[in-house]
Amino acid sequence: EVQLVESGGGMVQPGGSLRLSCAASGFTFSVFNMYWVRQAPGNGPEWVSSIDADGRTFTVDSVKGRFAISRDNAKNMLYLQMNSLKPEDTARYYCTNRVDWGQGTQVTVSS
Repeated sequence: EVQLVESGGGMVQPGGSLRLSCAASGFTFSVFNMYWVRQAPGNGPEWVSSIDADGRTFTVDSVKGRFAISRDNAKNMLYLQMNSLKPEDTARYYCTNRVDWGQGTQVTVSS
């Protein structure tokens, strides 16, 4: 059974940082491209960042320079380091391999 379990969300003030984690199991994690997608209330899903099987990363312009995606294939873990957070980053963040999705972790940026 494939499982993707996100953690690390929470409430933070503008300018703060969070590190999201995604624990993957049930599939060969190392060969899959992995993605972080977020969804804010009332909005559709927004792709945030991705990392391919070779470790190449891609990031949406709105978070470039603030967010960094990484992976640890030995631990089957995906990460998203989020710095200089803004209120507009408030959303539920999901990790996905484009087939399977986790339950998400809520990130709220508010003073």
